[in-house]
Amino acid sequence: MSTHKWQFAPRFRRHIFGWRSDTPILRIKEAIAEIKQVAKKEPVTAAEGAVIFIEKLSPALEQVDSSSGSLGTTVNRAIDILVPIIAKSHVDKRIRQQWLERLWEAVENDGMTYIESLGEYWGELCVTAEVSSTWADRFIPLVEHIWSQNASGYGFYKGTTACMASLYSAGRYEQLLSLLEKAPFKWWHDRRWGVKALSAMGKKAEALSYAEGARGLNDPGWQIAQECEAILLASGMADEAYRRYAMEANQGTTNLATFRAISKKYPHKTAQDILRDLVASQPGSEGRWFAAAKDAGLFDLAIELVTHSPADPRTLARAAKDFCTEQPSFAVASGLAALRWISLGYGYEVTSLDVLDAYDALIQALPGAGLNEDRIKEQIRELSAGSQPGSQFLQKVLARHLLP
Repeated sequence: MSTHKWQFAPRFRRHIFGWRSDTPILRIKEAIAEIKQVAKKEPVTAAEGAVIFIEKLSPALEQVDSSSGSLGTTVNRAIDILVPIIAKSHVDKRIRQQWLERLWEAVENDGMTYIESLGEYWGELCVTAEVSSTWADRFIPLVEHIWSQNASGYGFYKGTTACMASLYSAGRYEQLLSLLEKAPFKWWHDRRWGVKALSAMGKKAEALSYAEGARGLNDPGWQIAQECEAILLASGMADEAYRRYAMEANQGTTNLATFRAISKKYPHKTAQDILRDLVASQPGSEGRWFAAAKDAGLFDLAIELVTHSPADPRTLARAAKDFCTEQPSFAVASGLAALRWISLGYGYEVTSLDVLDAYDALIQALPGAGLNEDRIKEQIRELSAGSQPGSQFLQKVLARHLLP
């Protein structure tokens, strides 16, 4: 085994970190960078380093405050990167088994559950069906025990997920499904392995039904939808995948991200069709899809959406500014929409500068749009003269700009 001296090793002694998470996050990123660099020329040495790092991780982090979630996210990303490095290194069975024993001991000693996600990758770490099968046989008795009718309550065993992953990797699909039938609850976290098994067996319809059977009050519907969508797409049934699961399976952090994800996955669908389906899936929130329509170049649709439903006035003002030359008519409409929704009281902590940004952009776009400035100013006067929550604010900011 390599005697490589790792720079990260002394930085991950037990309880070396205090309660703040910024330093350990930095140290984790440094360690990953070091291991990845070594992997370029010495993959086996890098794999050994990855095992050492995972062994040291939880003891070093035990006193760190992880309530913000950022530390957990960093650790999970680290494991995502390290698992392939360990799995792809070419070593004999004896070394592989030693690594697995060390990693599993680290999981069992992980009091803060920082590395519990390692179980998800256990089949991948085993590499071969033979090794996976050996580990599955090791896990099965205790899983069956905690799931037995004689067990008191619902016991927790860290090896449950690793057992499923091992059975799946070993190709023991029927046994995996039989074991899942013993589970006291139909939790998606467990049953997704049954979906994978049925799909691997070529039983696509049964896999979809099995996945849908896991839906419940506390189950992540979007994850179930993602799995079902993937099955249908892999089967060449894109239209059915889109109709049944696309909207639920591709929810991004923003509406624009959602639209882009679906557009990328379903290139045969037009942007307009996708957007209208997304809008229909969230009635009453049409204006929130303005940015997606703008990004797709569907300017008429974008304005249609914000005519009857509000959007962030800052987003509208920014669109007016960005397109005052390229799409002047759209810019004018966006600026007017921004002022209208401000007059109606929409927008979080809208400032005078936000009002002026929208007004200046639309005025700048007027010549290119071929519109009469006096007529547009009259429309803005009407907005500012109303009795709506933001009308007086609008009138105060634009008073000198709207003089006849």
